[in-house]
Amino acid sequence: MIHPRTLLGAYGLRAGKKRGQNFLTQPGTAQAIVDSAGVGPGDTVVEIGAGLGALTLLLAARARRVLAVEVDRGLHQALLQVLAEGQGERVRAILADALHLDWPALAAEAGGPLVVVGNLPYAISSPLLFCLVQNRAQIKGATLMLQRELAQRLGAGPGGKDYGRLTVLMQTWFTVRPGLEVGPEQFFPRPAVSSRVVHLTPRPRPLVEFAGPAAEAWFSRVVKAAFGQRRKTLANSLASGLGRERPEVAAALESVGIDPMRRAETLSIAEFAVAAAALGPGGPASGSA
Repeated sequence: MIHPRTLLGAYGLRAGKKRGQNFLTQPGTAQAIVDSAGVGPGDTVVEIGAGLGALTLLLAARARRVLAVEVDRGLHQALLQVLAEGQGERVRAILADALHLDWPALAAEAGGPLVVVGNLPYAISSPLLFCLVQNRAQIKGATLMLQRELAQRLGAGPGGKDYGRLTVLMQTWFTVRPGLEVGPEQFFPRPAVSSRVVHLTPRPRPLVEFAGPAAEAWFSRVVKAAFGQRRKTLANSLASGLGRERPEVAAALESVGIDPMRRAETLSIAEFAVAAAALGPGGPASGSA
């Protein structure tokens, strides 16, 4: 692996702070990430934030095809050259914003669900994770390097500051398994924080039994409202977020044994399901599956 500083200089580029560009410098770590992703010869991989190709060619050696997504025009041009020199015939470098990918179209083109791999820029990590939840039907699995604090949030349990909307939605539809921790000294430029690889696998059945798409959407809306003003009581945050009167919300919560004075981070996923069902006909059909 050529050091990113050398490659950037060769193409007249600089790491962009605005986009949180930090390039992996250790080939052994890159190989370990790809090994842990479980990519098979029949898989189509969507690589998010391909950058200078540290993971791209390693993925191409295992996958049927790699769709290497990069939003930075200069890096995209450099990646094309890296791929040309590295025999990347099975790679298509796509100049695009990963937050606006057409996941159903990509999965249809691939003939099945996609494997997602990426060293995510910190600025888009949370929005992209929400995007993966929304497009979970098109995803076979994901191996992502995230800021360590965000990785901790994905696996958190109720009762702490790490537990939030993203935690609840991700754990409802995915299993979350922590992977390799990567220190800041393994990147150029060196970031101020450590990173951790996280493996996400869609559940065969979500943790909550839903009556249909409308119920899923309502559950997600209730969870979003609950954490919208997380310092407030559950009744207050839900009333504000759902456009309801507080007494109505409090009565609905009390009817299913949930104290309206609790705060959102204290509720389990099963309790969110019960609360959603109590608050509207579009809620889940039951609690935990």
